[in-house]
Amino acid sequence: MNEVWKKPPISLDAYQAMVGKEIGLSSWHLIDQPRIDTYADVIEDHQFIHVDPERAKKETAFGTTIAHGFLTMSLMSIMSYEVMPVIAGTTMGVNYGFDKLRFISPVRSGKRVRGRFVLAEAKLRKPNELQSRTNVTVEIEGEDKPALVAEWLGLIYFA
Repeated sequence: MNEVWKKPPISLDAYQAMVGKEIGLSSWHLIDQPRIDTYADVIEDHQFIHVDPERAKKETAFGTTIAHGFLTMSLMSIMSYEVMPVIAGTTMGVNYGFDKLRFISPVRSGKRVRGRFVLAEAKLRKPNELQSRTNVTVEIEGEDKPALVAEWLGLIYFA
């Protein structure tokens, strides 16, 4: 069971009152070479900039391998579970996509990232369906520029 469902739920009104506010900051998540390699195997993308540290050191400006942008993006799920509240009466939530997603800076192997979440919008589409828009910035520890910025859409359903 995901930890998010163990949090005490809040009311829909309380959730909607959070619009325009920072909801939270996740813990740091390590993106090391074994994680990058596993991800490369899953998506069958073994480009040397991700999986060959020696070649990446010699042939790129990064000085080492870098995470796939989609790997960094995929960690937004666990980051959101750490910080986003559960709304009372929720039966499920689904990823509805992105209105914007930009990879700003590469994440070098061995770096840690965390997510900063700001609720930008929460509106009922139907009596039992809420659409949310969350602005997410994935920060890289010790770096000025983030790994990515996104406008993430979600649908939350109620009984």
